[in-house]
Amino acid sequence: MSYVDGFVVAVPQKNIEAYKAFSATTGAVWKSYGAKEYVECIADDVPYGELTSFPRAVQAADDEVVIFSWIVYSSRQDRDDIMKKVMADPRLQGDAWKSIFDGKRMIFGGFVPFLQL
Repeated sequence: MSYVDGFVVAVPQKNIEAYKAFSATTGAVWKSYGAKEYVECIADDVPYGELTSFPRAVQAADDEVVIFSWIVYSSRQDRDDIMKKVMADPRLQGDAWKSIFDGKRMIFGGFVPFLQL
């Protein structure tokens, strides 16, 4: 079975188009190194919960939208190999992304699927 990296981040509404352009570039980089899937989603029905929620998890402000993303790899080893290449890729160097979203509020992690239908 595959391996999945998941991400949740808050993006200011005014930066959504810049985030989409950034995602198109980053997605192309991941895919060029072998990622099987690269998906970015804008929150549509994501209420602010009393105790837990996607907006709370990333401390989303009223003028921000939550982005939920995932990348699928063939295996954990492929993910580790691809990640090294992605992090060294010159197309992703620099701090331009910092003007689009606050990376300190991003949550992310690697997951082993246990069911795939």
